[in-house]
Amino acid sequence: MPRGPVKKKTEETSSLESKLWATADKLRGHLDAADYKHVVLGLIFLKYISDRFAQRHSEILGDGPGADPEDRDEYTAEGVFWVPASARWPVIQAAAKQTDIGKRIDDAMTEIEKENPHLKNILPKGYARPTLDQRRLGELVDLIGTIGLGTAEHQARDTLGRVYEYFLGRFASAEGKRGGEFYTPASVVRTLVTMLAPYKGRIYDPCCGSGGMFVQSEKFIEAHGGKVGDISVYGEESNPNTWKLALMNLAIRGIEADLGVEAADTFHKDLHPDLRADYILANPPFNISDWGGDLLREDKRWQYGIPPTGNANFAWVQHMVHHLAPYGVAGFVLANGSMSSNTSGEGEIRKNLIEADMVDCMVALPGQLFYSTQIPVCLWFLAKNRDDGRG
Repeated sequence: MPRGPVKKKTEETSSLESKLWATADKLRGHLDAADYKHVVLGLIFLKYISDRFAQRHSEILGDGPGADPEDRDEYTAEGVFWVPASARWPVIQAAAKQTDIGKRIDDAMTEIEKENPHLKNILPKGYARPTLDQRRLGELVDLIGTIGLGTAEHQARDTLGRVYEYFLGRFASAEGKRGGEFYTPASVVRTLVTMLAPYKGRIYDPCCGSGGMFVQSEKFIEAHGGKVGDISVYGEESNPNTWKLALMNLAIRGIEADLGVEAADTFHKDLHPDLRADYILANPPFNISDWGGDLLREDKRWQYGIPPTGNANFAWVQHMVHHLAPYGVAGFVLANGSMSSNTSGEGEIRKNLIEADMVDCMVALPGQLFYSTQIPVCLWFLAKNRDDGRG
């Protein structure tokens, strides 16, 4: 029985992913995974926005006399980033074997940021650093140049998105515990998204990492025949580098999102104070002891009890409840201890949530699912106003 196009496409992408990883792995030298992650993902992003620019360029040329392919407005009106001539991928790839390829990439990133205010201070630099092997960097440029060629835009975007997601996972694995701070295993994210079925409305992740919850939500909508434009995406992330990763990840997927104007601490600088979300999906960091709870004892978010200063788990829970719309639902990951702990009033908070009929269900998961911890975890599902016939 012949293979279908979907299977063949998946196999081709997997082969490309493996080749890219092998090439990228050679780059490490004196760089650890946390550093060369940005090298590789930055190049993938550069390739994506250049491909989108080139496609739009061809469309404008096909519009006939009077169309100007160098008119910035022709691109921005279609949600396409403006890419200066010196930063376009064919120019970069033509110089892949030059000894100054790193400087050329740095200059390209800087030029793109100048021309696109939304990307200011987002794109990675440092490609010319002495510890980055310029020959192997050029090899990586050549290999990334093979992604998406000869395909339609949505296919190219999907391939680039798959590669980006694959790299996020591999880097998280390579970084171990640190990697878990920006990456939630796709299987866990899919479970949350499938349970909540976010078709239409506002989606929020208060600790969004690299944006995986949003990507899976968009995939779910597309897979079930919905319209991606029917949802609005909001998020917040405290780690500046991870916040940048998320913005690039979402841009590659064509997802418009409000992640605030900067990276910020959700507890102490809520960037979306008035947001009431229809769906909340999150994987908060487990058992944080230094979250500054002593400064927030009187916070209005603690409707079901003041969370202990030594553990942020139930601060996260109540933050999410606070941001739910009147008929909103939430699904998130917590350490298994959250289902039974009675320390410092946690049992009382949990009891109050249950008595308020907020808890829809809990799902215990096995251990060793996460890069950041080997402890078993659970999924919480909350829903507001389930008892009035609408929930």
